[in-house]
Amino acid sequence: MPLGAALCLLPFVSTGVALLAGLCVALTAGNPFAGTTRALTPRLLSLAVVGLGAGMDLRTVLAAGREGLGYTVVGIALCLTLGVGLARLLGVPRVTGLLISVGTAICGGSAIAAVVPVLRPQAHETSVALGTVFLLNAVALFVFPVVGHAVGLTPHQFGLWCAMAIHDTSSVVGAALRYGPEALAVATPVKLARALWILPLTVGLAAWRRSEGHAVTGRVRRPWFIAGFLGAAAVVTLFPVLAPVGQGVAAVARQLLVVTLFLLGAGLTRETLRAVGLRPLAQAVALWLLMAGLCLGALRLGWAA
Repeated sequence: MPLGAALCLLPFVSTGVALLAGLCVALTAGNPFAGTTRALTPRLLSLAVVGLGAGMDLRTVLAAGREGLGYTVVGIALCLTLGVGLARLLGVPRVTGLLISVGTAICGGSAIAAVVPVLRPQAHETSVALGTVFLLNAVALFVFPVVGHAVGLTPHQFGLWCAMAIHDTSSVVGAALRYGPEALAVATPVKLARALWILPLTVGLAAWRRSEGHAVTGRVRRPWFIAGFLGAAAVVTLFPVLAPVGQGVAAVARQLLVVTLFLLGAGLTRETLRAVGLRPLAQAVALWLLMAGLCLGALRLGWAA
């Protein structure tokens, strides 16, 4: 495991190769550092996202974020509605179905972790939701660039599609990175704008649970890395002389993202896969395909820029 993570720091190792290598390690030799992996992954991802901001112009970032705001609101509302409906149709337990819907609507594992103190699921319900999200994230990293090229999406369109239809920030950035720098410049701020909805959604769910007489415990996790990303972009934009330094920091951040994807792959162990039942998996796959298809259709029809 440590050797595999270290090798992912080499500049010729891509996001897809890193994720696949992590999966191979987890499913063959196993991951003896599973606890450490789970703790390190969100921290490394946060650092990588902040570092990527150092290579971007703040004006471009804000423009992309404003452009994606309307799509984000509509997408989240539609995804939650479809997710709850699919859970009922397939007979998925209420809390499990809601966790999967929240993870699909906003930002995968981060959103699921944020609403756990509110929904207070059982341990196996959280494992099922996280397992389905991790599995589909792995698939998306490989499938989305292939589909994007096949249907002729421009880098700008692909960046929007990634940000709207892939669960976790890591896979959004990883897929966009494979498509090119323009796709990355669009996907990252739009995805981060989507992640901001963790806070209002968690507050809304807490109010709903209290109205039903359920206790709500714990603190809401704040996505601080979004402020860090914007701050890094602001520094290099306001002080152009720092642009070369910013590009160097962004290059390091891109390779740190490769390491993060290796750790994500290593987290998809056989135990995680066994925890995923057929009905929750069917809900997650159906919801993901619906949202990905609807977003792609909107882009192809010109309904989304």
